[in-house]
Amino acid sequence: MPGALDLMQWPAMVVTVIASWFVASGRSRRRKIGFWVFLLSNVLWVVWGAHAHAYGLIVLQLCLALMNIRGEMRNA
Repeated sequence: MPGALDLMQWPAMVVTVIASWFVASGRSRRRKIGFWVFLLSNVLWVVWGAHAHAYGLIVLQLCLALMNIRGEMRNA
C-alpha cells in the first residue's frame, strides 16, 4: 500500500492544474493567486521528487519557480 508521500504526486498535479487555470485568467488578482499557487505546487513536487529520488524533477521545479519569481518581479 502506498504511503502518503507516494500519493503526494496527485495533489501536486491538481494544485498545478488549478494554478494554471488562475494564471490564464484575464484578471490581475487571479493571476497573482495563480503565482502563489504555482509556488505551492513547486514545493509539493520537490517534496515528492525528493521522496521518489526524481532529481531531474526537483531541478525542473526549482527552475520553474525561479522563472515565475522573475516574471512576477518584472511585472511589478
